[in-house]
Amino acid sequence: MTTETVVFGVVVLVRFLLPLAIPRWPLPAIVACLVVDGVDQTVFQTFGFDPPGYQGYDKAMDVYYLAIAFLASMRNWTRSSAADIARFLFLYRMVGVVAFELAHWRPLLLIFPNTFEYFFIAYELVRTRWDPRRFDRRWWLLCAAAIWVVVKLPQEWWIHIAQFDLTDTLRDIPWAAPALVVLLLVVAALTWFVVIPRMPSPDHGWRFVADPAPEAMDTAAERDAWMLTHYRVWSWPTLEKVLLVGLLCVIYGQILPGLDASPLEVLAFTGTYVVLNAAIGLVLVRRIGSREGVLAAFGLRLGINVVAVVVARMVLGTGAIPLWGTLFFLTLLALLVTLHDRWAPVAAVRREEDETAPQPA
Repeated sequence: MTTETVVFGVVVLVRFLLPLAIPRWPLPAIVACLVVDGVDQTVFQTFGFDPPGYQGYDKAMDVYYLAIAFLASMRNWTRSSAADIARFLFLYRMVGVVAFELAHWRPLLLIFPNTFEYFFIAYELVRTRWDPRRFDRRWWLLCAAAIWVVVKLPQEWWIHIAQFDLTDTLRDIPWAAPALVVLLLVVAALTWFVVIPRMPSPDHGWRFVADPAPEAMDTAAERDAWMLTHYRVWSWPTLEKVLLVGLLCVIYGQILPGLDASPLEVLAFTGTYVVLNAAIGLVLVRRIGSREGVLAAFGLRLGINVVAVVVARMVLGTGAIPLWGTLFFLTLLALLVTLHDRWAPVAAVRREEDETAPQPA
């Protein structure tokens, strides 16, 4: 096994496992994902090789960790207006990525900037010291607008329109590194002397671990009771899952080599998959209850779907359903659908608490 193979395997493993820490440690984990995303190609270059298909792998990992962050916001965020803004920003970006993968017109990535990622970071930065419910919808909208206009539009232009690379720029332009340091110092000074003094007094000490789930939803039995009372197969949570999983799978379908399905076929497959899994989930809740652990629920769902694929290949023939591509999609779908099913009830309860509980002063 060569050094290049080991390095590539370690980087890929880190980029797959690190996002799974976002639901528990939102701010440190997503910043770590952002850093790894920024330095992985430099790591490869340091060892003197350029992995084939790197761009496709990089896009796949970016979409993956953003999806985990979006699902974590459903579980963790106590300010429902901020969660609504995050939902729009995430789905808006996914629509833009799908459009870019189909049209390959780079300005689409400027029109549909990745504002969600920095908005997620901004929310978690606030949560480290303050109760996010102290800030109303207008405040969070202004926060998202500032990130969109001041941060993301210049960054998206730099990366996708001008196609500049930060590492190459710092290496080739002598004044680039000092200018970047000065810019960071200015931002830090504005934050320290302008932004922080205008914030209210902190509500608590530093807090980097996610808030616990609401007491009404912290066990499998309580989630089961909520699903049996409120959840229906034809509902907004199902539609949201169809959009989430469908857009992600269209993106992966454009990235993965050897997949001949059209975007409409991928959407039809994932839509059918999500609806059938919603029905199966309700049946399992009624018959045996849901699994207490995420891994157990994920394993059960994945196992059911793998058996279905094996049976379909036996009936239709092995050539009708490609094995490895289908298993990749099923693993992705099972993980995302499991997390969505687990945390959609939590998000609903948090919204109710946010709308009915007394607001912080």
